[in-house]
Amino acid sequence: MSESTSLDNQVVLVTGAASGIGRQIAIDLCSRKARVAACDKNMDALQELAKQYPVEVFEVDFTNEKSINSLVSTVEAQLGPLKAVVNCVGILGKNGEKIESLDIDDFDLVYAINLRGAVILTKAVVSGMAQRGYGRILHIASISGKEGNPYLVAYSATKAGLIGMVKSVGKEYATSGVTINAMAPALIESPMSDSFSEKQLALLKSRIPMERLGKSQEVADLAAWIISPACSFTTGFTFDLSGGRATY
Repeated sequence: MSESTSLDNQVVLVTGAASGIGRQIAIDLCSRKARVAACDKNMDALQELAKQYPVEVFEVDFTNEKSINSLVSTVEAQLGPLKAVVNCVGILGKNGEKIESLDIDDFDLVYAINLRGAVILTKAVVSGMAQRGYGRILHIASISGKEGNPYLVAYSATKAGLIGMVKSVGKEYATSGVTINAMAPALIESPMSDSFSEKQLALLKSRIPMERLGKSQEVADLAAWIISPACSFTTGFTFDLSGGRATY
């Protein structure tokens, strides 16, 4: 592995690491010899992860600002300054309904986790990274945030907001040595994809030119490059991982 892509001994915070994409990214980063801080609300699943891989586990409530700020402080106190953050926290919310049937309380929860929590996390880590002159922040968004998927109003809207936040903050810190980017996967094989009805799954799969769902390891491979020193001239950008379903 070239020095510019190496994550050896770098402290990396992975949120949403208890399952799905976040779990696979945490596992992959361990193989790349990063020092992984895996966090989630589901501590039972994190403890199982820690039995199999050399991760340090931390509990966080992504709806709570104090919990997110405390997470960052605790991780840095125990492991050292963060070199990178991969934010994989996200919920789908209720799906399969038109906006006329939208549950506003459910929308508020999706917003709190998918967008508000991401803003709080970015705010908590970016100033320290900028002061040190180096950092990588990656938010896992979705192709839904670029294209919009019917019957997924809350999810599509909050992922679009996440992409907009990345564009804005990336420009704010463009000369600091800190890059802030997003990734927009199409549908990935994960517990989230399992929650779709057969009809929804068929519709989403039909929009992918490669005619298959993505794999979580494919997400992890791209994420590892984005948070490496090699990705030094790209910020405020959203990388598609869509099997050809790219949206510009």
